[in-house]
Amino acid sequence: METILRNIRTDLRMSMNGVTAASMRAKGVEYRMNFGVDILRLKQIALRYTPDKVLAEILWREDVRELKILATMLCPPDQFLKKNADRWGREIVNQEIREQACKNLFENLSYADELVQEWIRDEDINIKTTGHWLFARLCIVRPDVMTQVQNEDILQKAMADIQSESLLLRQSALNTLKFFGRISSYNAENVMRRIAVFENSSDPQQKEIFNMLSFEFER
Repeated sequence: METILRNIRTDLRMSMNGVTAASMRAKGVEYRMNFGVDILRLKQIALRYTPDKVLAEILWREDVRELKILATMLCPPDQFLKKNADRWGREIVNQEIREQACKNLFENLSYADELVQEWIRDEDINIKTTGHWLFARLCIVRPDVMTQVQNEDILQKAMADIQSESLLLRQSALNTLKFFGRISSYNAENVMRRIAVFENSSDPQQKEIFNMLSFEFER
């Protein structure tokens, strides 16, 4: 394992992009270490190594951007317990890691629908945001899973969360409505019925939401 970790770190040093890393720091994205390696290159590096749950856990624990992302790429979904998924979900440090975790790992879990339902109900804004983001991903890549999800409850939560003070939570809840609506015209009509009260709202934020979703579904 030590040899593998050493080789991964060598790969990262050889792929380092100092300009990108500096730009991230300037935008407030802080890690103990950030090599500035782009996602495509990280995917290429991940292909060199055999997915392993122990390796993934070691990488995830590190406060290093690239190691956290590689952890999501190298964790075998069929060996990843639900309790560990919940822990990782609560340890997500920023939006990039959230997106990578959902895309590379969470959406491939057999119990992804359960995570969505539990996380969206959670009081923690970060985990709730991840729940919405994961739901949107499932709408894109696994629409069949929607039959296993309590959509009514999720849509109600999304309607509440699109008015949150948290920008990330608002955006993720909007994605829930947007990608759910994209699955079918029936779903789109369902969403539009829910936001119909926003059409003539004096609240600019509600009005914007209505206009965005109306444009999305071409109404």
